Amino acid sequence: MATIRKRQNKWQVQVRRTGFACVSKSFHKKADADSWARMLEAKADANELPQARKLFSNLDLSSLIIRYQHEILPLKKGGANERIVLDAVLRRKISGTLLSAINVSTFASYRDERLKLVRASTVKRELAILQHMFNVARSEWGIPLSNNPIELIQKPSASKPRKRRLEAGELEALQDAVKGSRATYLWPLVELAIETGMRRGEMLKAEWRDLDLQVRKLTLNDTKNGEDRTIPLTVRATEVLLKLPRTDNRIFPVSPVAVRHAWERLRKRAGIEDLHFHDLRHEAISRFFEMGLSVPEVALISGHRDYRMLARYTHLRVEDVVNKLK
Repeated sequence: MATIRKRQNKWQVQVRRTGFACVSKSFHKKADADSWARMLEAKADANELPQARKLFSNLDLSSLIIRYQHEILPLKKGGANERIVLDAVLRRKISGTLLSAINVSTFASYRDERLKLVRASTVKRELAILQHMFNVARSEWGIPLSNNPIELIQKPSASKPRKRRLEAGELEALQDAVKGSRATYLWPLVELAIETGMRRGEMLKAEWRDLDLQVRKLTLNDTKNGEDRTIPLTVRATEVLLKLPRTDNRIFPVSPVAVRHAWERLRKRAGIEDLHFHDLRHEAISRFFEMGLSVPEVALISGHRDYRMLARYTHLRVEDVVNKLK
């Protein structure tokens, strides 16, 4: 904020902004002082004022990440998952880089190194989280970064959407393999995923009080897109739920990590390659279309607000379409 005051026969302007060095200048005419003050405030808004070196003397990227984890992530729906990503960044060498030394090439090099180790989609997600962090730091925390370095680098191209569905005999192989599993909850989860198209997190969050078996519907509260959603249940989904014991408020009182490990063990015992639990959602949505449901009807079940995104989950088999054309 600019302060203008008259000292003897001159007008003195002083501009102070958190995180920036104080800037001052004197003028003989008040009109010149007003003009210069407006120009400096515009520069301050654009983060173009001289940076206060003291602020950056001990502030590195890890300081920014830790503050973001404490203040911003608890307010975000996917905060828990983003925390895992940022914890991994904290373990890397880049986290010790001083903010005063960070520039576009810093994250261009980071991007290239990460692409050698993980998929492009993973790197793109990491950069998106960090980009938002820098935006918050500049706009809300008064940290005088001249720009957001991640906004200026080229992001990895989005990977092609997965088209994996259950192949012939795979469901039966999984069912045979699950007989040796101590995770009694796993097969009901698999069946419900295929029958309803629910995400793993949605099933693990669902509670008995939100289930109406008479009407055959399950209400999911505060889903991924921020809205509640009611799932119509098939006859088979209803049968699966009726057989489950009620030992907790949640229908499946188990952690996501436990499910992930149990699924991987099951997949390996069944001898199936490259099948993710989330692929069962692809399978379910594709089956809904094969049943003859319309796009709005499937979107109602899956929770997709963008029909283009719904198309990424739909993998119809050419053979089935050929049979319909006969």
